[in-house]
Amino acid sequence: MSDRAVLHVKGRVLAGPEDVRDELWVVDGRVSYGRPAGARDIRTVEGWALPGLVDAHCHVGLGPHGPVDAATAEKQALTDREAGTLLIRDAGSPSDTRWVDDRDDLPKIIRAGRHIARTRRYIRNFAHEIEPADLVAYVAQEARRGDGWVKLVGDWIDRDLGDLAPSWPRDAVEAAIAEAHRLGARVTAHCFAESSLRDLVEAGIDCVEHATGLTEDLIPLFAARGVAIVPTLVNIATFPDLAAGGEARFPRWSAHMRRLHERRYDTVRAAYDAGIPVYVGTDAGGSLAHGLVAAEVAELVTAGIPPLDALSATSWAARAWLGRPGLEEGAPADLVVYESDPRADVRVLASPRRVVLNGQVVQ
Repeated sequence: MSDRAVLHVKGRVLAGPEDVRDELWVVDGRVSYGRPAGARDIRTVEGWALPGLVDAHCHVGLGPHGPVDAATAEKQALTDREAGTLLIRDAGSPSDTRWVDDRDDLPKIIRAGRHIARTRRYIRNFAHEIEPADLVAYVAQEARRGDGWVKLVGDWIDRDLGDLAPSWPRDAVEAAIAEAHRLGARVTAHCFAESSLRDLVEAGIDCVEHATGLTEDLIPLFAARGVAIVPTLVNIATFPDLAAGGEARFPRWSAHMRRLHERRYDTVRAAYDAGIPVYVGTDAGGSLAHGLVAAEVAELVTAGIPPLDALSATSWAARAWLGRPGLEEGAPADLVVYESDPRADVRVLASPRRVVLNGQVVQ
């Protein structure tokens, strides 16, 4: 090994929930558990190290009114990085953020292309708005544009009905999900209500975002099919305000949103108890701030998920689900260092001591 500068991380390295090492070394941007020969200019970082956190529902390049410019998208990504989020599953964005891949100082992004919604059934300027006959073609297009994921809008308010309703007929989602799988992509869907879930799961969907409509009869179906959920509880916290804003025009919808909000913790805990995989996502972008990953982990704990499993939902388990390494030998050195053990108190996640991305200390 030639003479080179290295980073030494010492204290406690949480390579897994119970796999605790005393130290690791970073050489050429990658993890090593053996001291490198010929090391020079050794920089030492001390504390409790975790794999870089995962936000599995985040929107870089999206603002309240649609796509944002590159400077704004950069600020969003930097805000996530400062919170310790080093891997993002971008669950739908109208912006082309491929330029982020050329930046070693920004979080890694797994894209789901652009949202695919029914005509006039989603937030303006966010999604492709189409009719069912075009769903397969648009899913194929976004599968090719993304990084192994496609995002559907599974339900939204139907103004004629005055309440949430499914966006797609069963045969359309069956054909669309089959096409995505044929192309090697997984499919997820925005779903607030109860009524769209059975068709989506039986059609083969891989994940559901928000999943506030999960009910006792649907939970066994999700568990049997291995369909994951990303509850985005920091976003669901906004439901009362949304309901108040829509009360005059859509009282039925407003009442429904309040009910979904009131039972949100029970819904998440019931899903977890049934063995449904639960992962951390904030729904940052649009109208919600970036950098809320620690708050979402804390919300999962409030819902009744054990702290270690809530932590895994943004670290070891989340990375495995997305097919990205943690702190294995030879993996990219993406890690966050904390003052104390985050397994003992997940609130520690809100205060990273150091953030290391691609082997460089970026804060």
